[in-house]
Amino acid sequence: MTATVPLTAEWLALREPADGRSRSRRLAVAAARMAQPPFVVHDLGTATGSMQRWFAPFLPAGQEWVLHDGSPALQSRVAVAAALEAMREPGTKIEDLALLPRDALVGASVVTASGLLDLLTLDEARAVVSACVAAGAPTLLTLTVTGRLRLDPLDPGDGVFESTFNEYERRANGDRQLLGDEAVPIVTALFRSAGWSARIDNSPWRLDASDSELVQQWLDGRIAAAVEQRPALEEWAIEYARTRARQLADGTLRIVVEHQDILAWAP
Repeated sequence: MTATVPLTAEWLALREPADGRSRSRRLAVAAARMAQPPFVVHDLGTATGSMQRWFAPFLPAGQEWVLHDGSPALQSRVAVAAALEAMREPGTKIEDLALLPRDALVGASVVTASGLLDLLTLDEARAVVSACVAAGAPTLLTLTVTGRLRLDPLDPGDGVFESTFNEYERRANGDRQLLGDEAVPIVTALFRSAGWSARIDNSPWRLDASDSELVQQWLDGRIAAAVEQRPALEEWAIEYARTRARQLADGTLRIVVEHQDILAWAP
């Protein structure tokens, strides 16, 4: 097992159906209603473009999308997807998320992101909020982990592996201290301190045996990350992983992974 699931195009494709049915449609509808023509959407942390595919139907045709991503390995996949999308909706560009000056989003009708905030540092989150505020565009930030989950059936290891994984998520990654499960309250507070309004809606993954490949990879990544954070858990982790894999195989395992979406807008 590797510590957490690598952000590969294959993993992102595997999770896309769960992402799509989990994001808050209520906030998406509200964001689309706030957007003003011409419809220029800046998507942050685009990866393979799932947010574009999900949110585009909420807006009228004739959209222009500007895709910001910091991973060169993923950008090549995005470029292919963007070229195909451009055949239906002309006007898609790719820019580097790592280079986000305060005026980077000026001209946007709406700003979007998915699964991004927990991977940012506080300084990076400040830069994102600053750019959104400078653009004055409604901002829809979806699928940020909260660190909370529910597994059925319960297991004595659930709380231990959950808390240890959350410690891992907030770890210093080189010189980057990630926000992890604290991202939603921090980013919401940044918007509100800038004088903006912000709404939060829950967007949980609800997973069962029909999502078996996604669940197995997700479990493997979380357990391995917990062991990396606390090596003393290794023996327990082996038995815990076997138990959960057996429950997944026999169809008895149910998982709710809590996420939250944020919609922020200028007064």
